[in-house]
Amino acid sequence: MPQDTAKANINTSLENKYDAIVIGSGISGGWAAKELTEKGLKTLMLERGRPFEHGRDYLSAGKNPWEFQHRGRAPLKYIKDNPVISRDWAMYGTAAQEAIMDYWVNEKDCPYVQVQPFAWWRSYQMGGRSILWGRQSYRLSDMDFEANLKDGIAVDWPIRYRDIAPWYDYTEKFAGISGSKEGLAHLPDGHFLPPMDLNCVEKEMAQRIKKAYNEQRHMFIGRVANLTAAIPGRTKCQFRNRCWEGCPFGGYFSTQSSTLPAARATGKLTERPYSIVTRIIYDKDRKKATGVEIIDAETNKTYVYNAKIIFLNASALNSAWVLMNSATDVWPEGLGSSSGELGHNVMDHHYMLGAQGMFEGFTDQYYFGRRANGFYISRFVNMNGDKRDFIRGYGYQGSASRAGWSRDIAEMNIGAEFKEALTEPGEWQIGATGFGEVLPYHENLIKLDKNVKDKWGLPVLSMDAGLKENEFKMRKDIIRELVAMFEVAGVKNISTWDKDYALGQGIHEMGTARMGRDAKTSVLNEHNQVWDCRNVFVTDGACMTSSACQNPSLTYMALTARAADFAYSELKKRNI
Repeated sequence: MPQDTAKANINTSLENKYDAIVIGSGISGGWAAKELTEKGLKTLMLERGRPFEHGRDYLSAGKNPWEFQHRGRAPLKYIKDNPVISRDWAMYGTAAQEAIMDYWVNEKDCPYVQVQPFAWWRSYQMGGRSILWGRQSYRLSDMDFEANLKDGIAVDWPIRYRDIAPWYDYTEKFAGISGSKEGLAHLPDGHFLPPMDLNCVEKEMAQRIKKAYNEQRHMFIGRVANLTAAIPGRTKCQFRNRCWEGCPFGGYFSTQSSTLPAARATGKLTERPYSIVTRIIYDKDRKKATGVEIIDAETNKTYVYNAKIIFLNASALNSAWVLMNSATDVWPEGLGSSSGELGHNVMDHHYMLGAQGMFEGFTDQYYFGRRANGFYISRFVNMNGDKRDFIRGYGYQGSASRAGWSRDIAEMNIGAEFKEALTEPGEWQIGATGFGEVLPYHENLIKLDKNVKDKWGLPVLSMDAGLKENEFKMRKDIIRELVAMFEVAGVKNISTWDKDYALGQGIHEMGTARMGRDAKTSVLNEHNQVWDCRNVFVTDGACMTSSACQNPSLTYMALTARAADFAYSELKKRNI
């Protein structure tokens, strides 16, 4: 192993043989490292990006808005150098983008090819996107696990809710998910910390919708991985709503705040940043993987590390890249490619559309703090007798608030009276965004483009995936139904928006190495094992067989913990 720099604070070892290797340190990689080390396995975690320590490296988390050189906005040079993510919502949505510019990948060093427009949000550092995620945490139900089979779409999931339910319990307890129990079959309740509160307008809105739709539509506080009560090693959310900068309090779940400290505490973990995994090494005689090959991102030197089992958690698209780049004479299209499904069935959640308006009254009421959460309206279409001209469904996320000091007041735009008016909060406003399911189309695919290389001379991904008729019909329905709900709830001056959406903008990439019941039609089996190589497991978004419309990260956590338990059992039995 090369000499690690002192600044990285990395656990060094001269040994290159491990019980387990985890590729990636994001949400699923962190869980894999925790579970495997706690079972006593000597584990190497490889992260292609920089080291990133909890607390110490959250450089902007304690700054005031006026302390940022560009007042929170991304400077023009950054936008010019990173045109893909700069065209997207995050450059213009929140005012804190200057704080996290360095959290996103350098697009010049790490390009990719867009056959169809595709927004790929990558964060190459210890913890990956677990520092940046939206933290909404929902279970899938049997309605989701059975959907492909009932609709005759793609392939059937090889598991059902009963198979993963205990692992949802397990991961929720450790991660700390706050939420309310609603008793909905299509959105199962979990082990929740006390829920955050809806504000007065949201409560009124929820009651009006419930009454207008005969209790068939449900609006409640989001289920979120922010603590509402302290748990061992972490304190509760401080309602700062600056989660994307990193939380010094550990108020929300991330690799840094949760799984990495647990893995380190075992003494079984070795971390190696700046380690770009180029391939999984396959022994065709033994029919198993023996280890991985990496390029050191700083020195360009190549190293090999060996292990009995490998967990591939590099994120959905990069995990597929690793498998495809692990091609051999046995598997010329990549490890796990025998079914012809590797790299196909790319999914995301389509959104960037919604409605907003004004809510009259309640001007004598306000709310406390900056709640790092909003309301959720769960799916109600194509279920319980409802039938639309598309299949599957969608949900909404949104919030209500009072207009602040930056609002426009047409009648007063200058002088002392204008300033005086701005000392009081304005009228209530409410808005919501739809999140819809994308079907697993075989023709939505990624593949290696060997004519384009990254900074390290490695082939890049070519993205050829987009929305189709089912999603476009759904998008029209998302707007129509949201406006209808706002109208029956008394929202005034409603306006709608539907921005050009490209796959990837939801940052919920899924499906490139799907699970299934048959090695001829899927990449992974019911235990997340690669059919073609049973000691390799893929438990990030790549494994998803369908996307549902709920945020998927909680499912990745549960599948990872479940697969790690199975892998350890099989290792003890010498089956892998």
